[in-house]
Amino acid sequence: MTRRKFTPKFKTKAVLEALKERHSLAELSQKYEIHPTQISAWKRNFLYGAEQVFESGKKDAHNEWTYYI
Repeated sequence: MTRRKFTPKFKTKAVLEALKERHSLAELSQKYEIHPTQISAWKRNFLYGAEQVFESGKKDAHNEWTYYI
């Protein structure tokens, strides 16, 4: 059996739904056909890296919009 690889877009979609807390991890794991622990790990990594979005001094194409608000 080979490992499945998930795109960043897929992971983000699953994590954002988990953060909304409208559905349980069990329900989301059935919907996305992945283990609940995997969603929890992606969520933890997502939240851990979220503060980097707001770090000053780092400017790239993805967060340029913050300078225009």
